[in-house]
Amino acid sequence: MPIVTITYSAAGQLQVILPAQTEEGGETEEHVEEELDEGPSPILPEGKELLWGAGAFVVLAILVRLFLFPKLKKGMDARHDLIQGELETAESTRAAAEAEVADYQAELAKVRAEAASRVDAARQTLEGERQARLAEVNAELATDRSAAVADAEAAKNAARSQVADSAAQVAAVAAERVLGRPVDPAAARAAVESALSAEVS
Repeated sequence: MPIVTITYSAAGQLQVILPAQTEEGGETEEHVEEELDEGPSPILPEGKELLWGAGAFVVLAILVRLFLFPKLKKGMDARHDLIQGELETAESTRAAAEAEVADYQAELAKVRAEAASRVDAARQTLEGERQARLAEVNAELATDRSAAVADAEAAKNAARSQVADSAAQVAAVAAERVLGRPVDPAAARAAVESALSAEVS
């Protein structure tokens, strides 16, 4: 019975030893070396796999192009339109707010100018009234002063006349006693008035 021997060398070769029949019927060993079949490559795919992968990619690309991309583009356009509309609304709102602020500033400036003119007019009116009242008061004071001066002068003259009369009587009596004869009252009054005038001056 023939015996087959299979060995594996360190170089990766498979050795098969078959018995060979000789003419005498004896068996001899025959060495057969074959390259070891290492199986499929883990990196390089097979042709069927490449075909299936390419087909799946084409189908997916067609589905994406025909169905998914239009929906995505429609959503993106809608979002862009929404954002653009909100930006335009915000811009119009900002422009309206700036216009309102400008109107408010103009109205405020107008009110301030009107208030300043009214204050100036009131100040001028008050100043005119004050000057008129001061003039009236000064006129009244001048009238009162002149009246007081006239009254004082009249009182002074009356008092002086009374003093002169009294002094003339006293002087006449004193002179009559000193001289021993009656003195003219008019001369005594003239002497008293000259003495009073000399004291006043």
